[in-house]
Amino acid sequence: MQQFASDNCAGICPEALQALLAAEAGDAPGYGEDEWTRRVSDRLRELFETDCDVYFVFNGTAANSLALAALCQSYHSVICHELAHVETDECGGPEFFSNGSKLLTARGEGGKLTPEAVREVISRRSDIHFPRPRVVTLTQATEVGTVYRPAEVAAVAELAHAHGLRVHMDGARFCNAVAALGVAPADITWRAGVDVLCFGGTKMGLPVGEAVVFFDRRLSEDFAWRCKQAGQLASKMRFLSAPWLGMLEGGAWLRHAAHANAMAQRLAAGLAGIPGARLLFPVEANGVFVALPDSVQQGLRARGWRFYTFIAAGGARLMCAWDTHPESVDALLADLRELSS
Repeated sequence: MQQFASDNCAGICPEALQALLAAEAGDAPGYGEDEWTRRVSDRLRELFETDCDVYFVFNGTAANSLALAALCQSYHSVICHELAHVETDECGGPEFFSNGSKLLTARGEGGKLTPEAVREVISRRSDIHFPRPRVVTLTQATEVGTVYRPAEVAAVAELAHAHGLRVHMDGARFCNAVAALGVAPADITWRAGVDVLCFGGTKMGLPVGEAVVFFDRRLSEDFAWRCKQAGQLASKMRFLSAPWLGMLEGGAWLRHAAHANAMAQRLAAGLAGIPGARLLFPVEANGVFVALPDSVQQGLRARGWRFYTFIAAGGARLMCAWDTHPESVDALLADLRELSS
């Protein structure tokens, strides 16, 4: 029974698994000195059409926390949306690894920051008693399944840079955003003003691992040492990086993301005809956020369906993944119709 609690529930996609197994043949240098890590880093530079600096870490919390720590001193602050993962679901990781940089939250419709919201936070105070804003972080796709258009990213980045702030992007579901927008990855990152991207691998079908991509190489000075100190330098790095090669060569990452997005659209279309079901946010990536009566939620759980409600503005979050079957979507919808009748 496929679940919709998270795209983390999905297994390893075949392209990533094949690349992982290929990296098993024989000995190889450790700590990122292997050919797979070099090839993947070069492939990412080709994908983003720029000479970026690339690092691989085990998970998204480490990627975000270490990237933000590289951009901040302890007396700085990071501006984020009130629903951002760095604020709500990383157990204080960004604050811990930056030795105390404070997260300052702002509101925004559909989980997005706007230039106006960022400006309000920047202008709250400028005295020495308040942590100085240093970074704006954007989540792409957002925590409620919406996506920033290139112009939206650029508008926030332009304001941030004008005030001396850097721009970080939490791209745990970056692939879904790219697939939804149909744009080049560069168009919603460095060309739009993003300084560093945490490119999510796990949610797009890798067994483990995220890539931290610095578009401004000056910002990654000593980042390798930061990763080592945080326990994020893999000794057998090829097993962390090789699956990326399987995803990137041939475009599997984008095909799988497009499929996950299509399954979310299928689910949203089916929900439209169910009494008592109400979409809470536009379905733009691979997440569907829906308000359901408590009795329906209880009924779904009694039938074995798993989903989260603590991050869905009072509703249920239903996530589709690279391997979500149309039949699984239809089975969930069938139970929803029966329970709502």
